[in-house]
Amino acid sequence: MSAAPPTPAEVQAARLLLERMGITAEDLLQTPAVRAVAPTFAQYVPVVAAAVSAGTRRAYGSYWNKVLAVWGDRRIDEPAASEIERLCRQVQADVVPRRNARGGRSAAEHLVAALRCLYKRAQADGLIDAAANPAAKVAKPRRVPSTRRAIADTRLAEINAVAARIGDDPQLDTLLIRLHTETACRRGGALNLRPRDLDPDQCLIFLREKGGTSRWQPVSPTLMRHLLQHHAERGNGDRERPLLRYRDGRPLTSRRYDHLWVRIGRELPWVRAQQISTHWLRHTTLTWVERRFGQAIARAYAGHTDERSGSSSSTAGYVRATVPEVAMALAALTGEPHPAAANG
Repeated sequence: MSAAPPTPAEVQAARLLLERMGITAEDLLQTPAVRAVAPTFAQYVPVVAAAVSAGTRRAYGSYWNKVLAVWGDRRIDEPAASEIERLCRQVQADVVPRRNARGGRSAAEHLVAALRCLYKRAQADGLIDAAANPAAKVAKPRRVPSTRRAIADTRLAEINAVAARIGDDPQLDTLLIRLHTETACRRGGALNLRPRDLDPDQCLIFLREKGGTSRWQPVSPTLMRHLLQHHAERGNGDRERPLLRYRDGRPLTSRRYDHLWVRIGRELPWVRAQQISTHWLRHTTLTWVERRFGQAIARAYAGHTDERSGSSSSTAGYVRATVPEVAMALAALTGEPHPAAANG
């Protein structure tokens, strides 16, 4: 026996109730979406690793491996924020103590960042809701100030002298130190250089660094000449392949930097004691530029965006330095006239 049709009063009452609940007739006709069962970490980490950039894989790969070792068989929607915090403490405790160690803070910070990257991808793939993202609920450890600082001129001269005297390829090592001292670029920026990134007429090189940032950076005529000579002697003529190479033509890797500073540290005990690295050259150059030419030019010299500069001034976006101004600072640093500085 079929039910009697609703009366107009009943229909009106139902409409009022649905309006108060914020439900429309279209909502009632839609079939609720059924969320797929979340994959395990062992299933999903390779998916994320294949989707991100090579730089992100290098930064987070070892931390994803730590997650796989602990939670490989668990679904990604299972761990709670408290479990991530517990894993952070475990990773901090397992860090190998070194002279410049910060109690594992960096390892814990990178673990949280690696998990945030993974869960952000899971949200985009519709595997979890934003409210169910446990990594977003875990705070990164507060960073402590870096111990790196500018190297004194006399000490920098010692480093250059030792690099030119020892090792199996002093020509390459001195080129690297000059490149980083002049441009304040990061290791990745140097390793990403291609012959096509050189503009000999204007003495500029195109740097591609972390975070997808890129910029034209002035270099001295002397450094440009040595970079071109390096490519002529060690390159195979391909302008699309890496510029910096070993004597046998193999592209340079970050291991060259590690070995370079180990060798210098054997000759200069203070380098070994303070664990001087290529990044100290960046600090040295940018400190020199900031002291003489101000924050705006130092930011541009470093390749920092306004957001990364740390400046809270509302004028920061209006006082961006130009390439000619950076070239002017470089000319003062190297003592060589620069063609781009003349255009300013």
